[in-house]
Amino acid sequence: MLDPHDLLRAVRLTATLLELHEENPYKIRGWQNAEAALDRIGEDALRGQPSADDLQALGLSKGMATAFSEALRTGSLPEYERLLAATPPGVVQMMKIKGVGPKRVRQLWREADITTPEALLDACETGAVAKLKGFGPKIQEQIQEAIVFVLAARGQVLLSQADALAAEVLARLRALPAVRRAEVAGQTRRALETVSEVVVVAGVDDDAYATALAALHHPDAGLAFDARRSGPRAWRGTAPAYADVPVAVLLTTPEGFVNEWLLATGSDDHLDATLPPVALEWLAPATAAAPPQPRTLRHVLKTARFQTETAAYAAAGLRQCIEPELRENLGELALAADERIPRLIEAADLRGSLHNHSTYSDGVHTLRRMAEFLRDAGYDYLGICDHSRSAGYAGGLPDHRVREQWREIDALNQELAPFRIFKGIESDILPDGSLDYDDDLLAGFDFVVASVHSNLRMDEAKATARLLRAIENPRTTILGHPTSRLLLRREGYPLDFRAVIDACAHYGVAIELNSNPWRLDLEWRWLRYALEKGVLTALNPDAHTVSGYADMQYGVRLGRKAMLTPGHTLNAWPLEKLAVYFEARKNR
Repeated sequence: MLDPHDLLRAVRLTATLLELHEENPYKIRGWQNAEAALDRIGEDALRGQPSADDLQALGLSKGMATAFSEALRTGSLPEYERLLAATPPGVVQMMKIKGVGPKRVRQLWREADITTPEALLDACETGAVAKLKGFGPKIQEQIQEAIVFVLAARGQVLLSQADALAAEVLARLRALPAVRRAEVAGQTRRALETVSEVVVVAGVDDDAYATALAALHHPDAGLAFDARRSGPRAWRGTAPAYADVPVAVLLTTPEGFVNEWLLATGSDDHLDATLPPVALEWLAPATAAAPPQPRTLRHVLKTARFQTETAAYAAAGLRQCIEPELRENLGELALAADERIPRLIEAADLRGSLHNHSTYSDGVHTLRRMAEFLRDAGYDYLGICDHSRSAGYAGGLPDHRVREQWREIDALNQELAPFRIFKGIESDILPDGSLDYDDDLLAGFDFVVASVHSNLRMDEAKATARLLRAIENPRTTILGHPTSRLLLRREGYPLDFRAVIDACAHYGVAIELNSNPWRLDLEWRWLRYALEKGVLTALNPDAHTVSGYADMQYGVRLGRKAMLTPGHTLNAWPLEKLAVYFEARKNR
């Protein structure tokens, strides 16, 4: 059985593989239209195995509706499977490389017999790719850089993918009566933006370890066992469907669960760091004969079994339990010893969603649906930020379409009150640092998210200067996805982060933590510096569909790593406070 997410991925790849094999253009267009329809419908509508009639009523053709209904029920999509069988696996992987679309992959495969990313890298290094018609040295260099990045990312997955994989493993373990408790640990629990190992801890009755391990060996588990790295209380292997990311399941007794969970969650630096002096004094008061010995959290966990993590941190002399996202040894131990870790942002704190797109530009759902969905989910406001006119590739709005959208917003605000739609725009930062649109039009928006989408191959000096000029513009409210990175796909352009953040602090510009799991930009390490400088943050999902709002959870988790608080989060503010803030920014 395919789940909705897998079906969407299979349909998207089918459309691309049809292009690769130069099949009937009408057939290619049909699959592309089906992909767009599934995006518009959303994953939620595909749950519960809808019938072909149900899917046809949602806008799919009769043939596609029948095929997709069967795929959701049986797990088989014949056209997808046919194309995969006709395509070397390495060729499929090559299509994930930035700048290498179906036409170029077909040329590399058919003309140069290049069938893997590694072979393509070799061909770039020898200059063979540049000699192919339509390539040349510049394209060869760009492809080579992209391949190196992709190969370095192998064995890693996005946080969202790690969540999905961990949930599958947990469900299998929790179905066993002998498993008393099972929880995610490691990098996934600490909310790293990319995960190189998915770790789960399970508390299991003494006589049931073999049963728990057998459940992971079952073919339906979708895991590849690595006997050399495993043992009687540890299952290790990889997940082929998730980029072969390593997986570890650590078994312990129910009584030892909390200790093992804490050990498997914290980074080694966190567990092995010497506890702060105030904690050491509490644990072992100094005397002339016996000065206090360095103690670590790992040492404390060897002294006793704990029922809660809070109790374990208290036994280490710390006045606060350190939240999982903070366990990186970046000052959290000293803050916990002095009880100075602030209350971190939580999903329940969010009152609205800023930076979202609609069918006015490249969004899938209408402005009305984006607003009503958010309102019905219990939020108070929506910031709509469709693309500006320079983003022609994304249906950027010409001036007359902006005013048309404003009129619809005014009407919807009358109808949906007290829920409010704020008039925003994602204004492209042009190569010289100026904003898209003239000042008179920019002045009509409630807020402006300024983002870079083009000319990404700049050096640090040019990229930084470009952003600094945009930040200095009095119409800029929020700096959007500052590096334009795509995790595991594309590096962001280089920046002098301190200069950019200092400028935001000086001009009162907020910084976006773009919550899309492919972006998570600005990265949490620099967000900590921004918070130290007093810069406000917006946890923006950059939603193009109603299902995209769910990405705010990743912004919350990465915000917590940066020690973000509700007070420093724009979309955690009440509607009235945010409206006053936007108005004050406009009237500076």
